[in-house]
This record gives sequence, C-alpha cells and structure tokens, in this order.
Amino acid sequence: MIRFLIDADLPRSVFAALRDRGLFADDVRDLGLGTATDDIVIQFAKTHAYTLISADKGFANVLRFPLGTHHGIIVARFPRHTPARMKTRLLLQWIPTLREEDLTGNLLIIQPKRIRIRRAKRS
Repeated sequence: MIRFLIDADLPRSVFAALRDRGLFADDVRDLGLGTATDDIVIQFAKTHAYTLISADKGFANVLRFPLGTHHGIIVARFPRHTPARMKTRLLLQWIPTLREEDLTGNLLIIQPKRIRIRRAKRS
C-alpha cells in the first residue's frame, strides 16, 4: 500500500483530499514534524515507508536525496501565487494515477500541465 507524507509547505487540504479519495496519508504537522529539517522529514519518511509530497525544491536534489534510497519523493512545482485550492486540485489530478512502481525510489516533479519521473536505476 502506498503511504503519503505531506510536507508542511503544502496546504492541509492536500492531506484531507487524499484521505477522502481513500489513500493513506499523514501530515508532518500532525506528527510533530511541522518545523523539522528536510533531513529529519526524509529520514522519518524512509523509516516509515512513506512517499514524501513537498513543494520544497530542495527535495529534487538527487545528490542530497539519491534516487533509490527512499520510498519516493514528489515535488510540487507550481507558480508562486497558486491558491491552495488549485494546488490541491492539481496534485489530485496526478497522484491517484500513480502506481507503486512509479513512486518507489523515484523523484516525481508535478507541474500544472505535466508530470516528470526520474527513475532509480534497477539492477
């Protein structure tokens, strides 16, 4: 089962919308990690087998967060002044279509009109 961890830089409505769709999700703010560093958040996600969803472009750094070393990172890349409702709608347009093999170990960049996947090399 895919488990999503919503970072503090995304609207709480993302968490509620995923849950309403029957997907398993937790919000870092509800887990006492709302002000945690990126390293703490990703370590928590790894330890508990979460796919992280964040708007923090830093999580797209594959040198810092190498492909294949986590359960998946989704980075939401939206224009700066995108309303919370629109961010939620755009994420919900893509996330339910993803399969576990699309996520595990991979980096996904979700933009308003497309999604890009950088896949971990499989041996």
